[in-house]
Amino acid sequence: MAHEVAARLSEPRFLTSAPIGFNPGEGGQHLMAKARVLKAPEIEVAPATLTSPQVSRVLDASRTARDRFLLTVLVEGGLRIGEALGLRREDMHLLPDSTHLGCRTRGAHLHVRPRQDNMNGARAKAGRHRMVPLAEGTVHRYRDHLSEREKVAEAVGCDYVFVNLVGLHAGRPMSYSNAKQIVERIGERCGFRARPHMMRHTAATQWIRGGVAPDVVQTLLGHASSASTAVYLHAQDEDLRAAVERVSPEVVR
Repeated sequence: MAHEVAARLSEPRFLTSAPIGFNPGEGGQHLMAKARVLKAPEIEVAPATLTSPQVSRVLDASRTARDRFLLTVLVEGGLRIGEALGLRREDMHLLPDSTHLGCRTRGAHLHVRPRQDNMNGARAKAGRHRMVPLAEGTVHRYRDHLSEREKVAEAVGCDYVFVNLVGLHAGRPMSYSNAKQIVERIGERCGFRARPHMMRHTAATQWIRGGVAPDVVQTLLGHASSASTAVYLHAQDEDLRAAVERVSPEVVR
């Protein structure tokens, strides 16, 4: 079966001009070659990201523990905004050992679970469950968020991690539009553009530039295909300059 599948991935195509070294065969009158049926589009522009100082600024500019934890989950865990807004408290496993919760994963982590019944319309795009480890600092921010959240009486019976803290809809799960506005306002206070998905792009780019293997990054991001992760492999301008300067005559001598 494997060879049959492989055979279907290419098909005969007429060539308008013969490449160097092409052998047309005995007939010579038809220029035909096998061409790939599936072609992945080449990604020309790397996604917009934040620098490390900018990440620190947006975290410092957050006015609530909830907003700070939301940004942390996006920029350090690489979650999509829909995945973050769909988190329930039962998805947060913060102890060194979670076997009492029926989970064999060791260390602090969260679970991204695809659910179709989220009342705020949040969706896990990939539609697959995955686990994302949490750093110690993220765990502390979650605890700060819970302390703040417990002061909202309307949120007592809500299992969603991220809820509205004030207003008519206090205690109800945050919506995408609300979260987007919060992130954008934080960026405006910092003097630069910030969007929820930029945080995910930033996490992935930092992992790749930090030497994390692409297949590990793919798993962390929940990408079904390595082609989706390849966008973060593009060299930045500073990478190109550093490469040239590393072999410049002044350095080589």
